[in-house]
Amino acid sequence: MAAARLDYVAPWWTYWLHNFPHFDFLFQPVDNAFRPEEQSYQQSLILLACVGAVGLGLSLLVLVVYLVCLCCCCRDIDEDTKKPEACCVTWVAVASGLMLCSAVGVGFYGNSEANDGVYQLTYSLHNANQTLGGINNLVAGSAGNVETGLKQHLERLDEIFAARPDYLQTLRFVQLMVNNVVRELTALPDISKANVDVASIADQTAVAEYYRWLTYLLLLILDLVICLAMCLWMAKQSRWLLITIMAFGALSLILSWASLGAGAATAVGASDFCVSPDKFIVNQTKDFLSADVAHYYLFCSPGLPNPFQQSLTVCQRSLTTMQIQVQGLLQFSTPFFPTARRDLLGIQRLLNSTEFNVHQLTALLDCRGLHKDYLDALMGVCYDGVEGLLYLSLFSLLAACALSIMLCIIFRFWTLIGSRDKEYDDIDEEDPFNPEARRISYHSRRSNIHSFCSYTSSMSSQASLPTPPQTASNVLPPPEYMNQSMLFGGNPQYENVPLIGRGSPPPLYTPTMRNTYLSMTDAQVRHFGTDFHV
Repeated sequence: MAAARLDYVAPWWTYWLHNFPHFDFLFQPVDNAFRPEEQSYQQSLILLACVGAVGLGLSLLVLVVYLVCLCCCCRDIDEDTKKPEACCVTWVAVASGLMLCSAVGVGFYGNSEANDGVYQLTYSLHNANQTLGGINNLVAGSAGNVETGLKQHLERLDEIFAARPDYLQTLRFVQLMVNNVVRELTALPDISKANVDVASIADQTAVAEYYRWLTYLLLLILDLVICLAMCLWMAKQSRWLLITIMAFGALSLILSWASLGAGAATAVGASDFCVSPDKFIVNQTKDFLSADVAHYYLFCSPGLPNPFQQSLTVCQRSLTTMQIQVQGLLQFSTPFFPTARRDLLGIQRLLNSTEFNVHQLTALLDCRGLHKDYLDALMGVCYDGVEGLLYLSLFSLLAACALSIMLCIIFRFWTLIGSRDKEYDDIDEEDPFNPEARRISYHSRRSNIHSFCSYTSSMSSQASLPTPPQTASNVLPPPEYMNQSMLFGGNPQYENVPLIGRGSPPPLYTPTMRNTYLSMTDAQVRHFGTDFHV
């Protein structure tokens, strides 16, 4: 038994998790042996899962305290320290993002390891289920062939050999051997219950593992989306994007702490099983398997006797004896009783098939096949599975810390954005260097200037008025900029509204506009004001 235990040695992290204190709801110590059916043990695992709730409460408390301090102390910040503080906050945000990305990498590795371990467990359980199913089929088939098939042939041979007492004595001996075979086959342990249990455990484990893997995958993708959204916000500086990051960050924070509690409780429970799996399996199978049979498959030590060896040996010897007896009847009775040949050949075929089934049954009942599946399942659960759960717990812890820091940074960014908007609102609109003030002044002046279109329409309505002859005294010389504009050929761009008196560069006029402008009388100038006066 000691040599067999070298095949499986529980890893050190299972002993470390197994030594975690176990308490019930009344904080009474609980034995750390794996006993999932007992209420006290269930309560101890639930208390371990509440570690996530405690961590979530601490995170929310830190966030509330930070938010209160931020609201109370943001008024005392000097203007000279805002820019260095914004730079520091940005670097902290980058560090938290890198921390979250690292946590996501750890989470992907842990999720893959846990999935591999559970897959190895379910694969081993299905292999064991096939072995147990094959054993059940062989036992049932062999017993049925011997009990029903041989009985029919022996009854007909009794009628044929009724006149030969020596042949009837041989048939009675064969019938005795048949009874021995049936008795030994039915004496084998009924492992159909174990077959059903293994199949149901494998199916339930596969379904639970699929949803666990999918949940962690969605959580990892959510954390990656938060990192990408944070990078996008640092480039866009959008309030709505910041609100979205805050909402999803809070959701991911809650899920991270919840996954930490669930992962820790599952890892501790699995470690309790991995430290002493044999004891739990023996207790679970004691209703339909004896202790020597359970130990034979769990340990598979050369020093342990095969509990099926005696029954299988009796079956093989009985079948061999029947083969010899039937062969003798074929040799000596068929010349005198030709009709018996058919039944004797039928008995011989049944004995051959039954003997073949017994050889297969001997191979399947050997401990090495099921013991290998058992070790593979333990390796999958206790090595890859528990190791993956530890990495997932580390991911949950790192992600929760990174998200807590990120939410604090988001609160600080929000206050910085609010102070920046307030500074923009406090700008003096009368400041001539304020672009917004210049834009407002431009529109107010433009509203007071008569449009040139209204001027031309007024000119058309006063076309009937007599125009005094132009003299040298009232003819105004064209401005210098107009003369310069006429010197440059090409396709000049003209404006419909004069820009005189607005502090803008001189406009370009068409020749018609220039003649109309120069032909204004004093009365028209007084009517339109000095808007167009040079």
